Amino acid sequence: MVTTFALLADPTRRRPVEELRAGERSVGVLVDAVGLSQPAVSKQLRVLREAGLASVRKDAQRRMYRLDPERLRELDDWLQPFRAMWEARVDALEQTLSTMED
Repeated sequence: MVTTFALLADPTRRRPVEELRAGERSVGVLVDAVGLSQPAVSKQLRVLREAGLASVRKDAQRRMYRLDPERLRELDDWLQPFRAMWEARVDALEQTLSTMED
């Protein structure tokens, strides 16, 4: 879990992750989308792959990357209690505001 947080804390690494949300992408497409050099994108993809956040397959001469949702699901499961806490607070605020006079 700490590794996932540490990896996604880096904005340079989050950009390829955000692009991969839409589906499988080649390195070339990711380079164009995130505005980094090919070596920089490849480095970030290698780190993501080693951490289990992304996987790769060969397609002729290209390498196609995709997200591994299981590692992200672990992160989402960990965040769920915090999300519930904030939702309760927002609901309480909404209720208070609705009882106030304009």
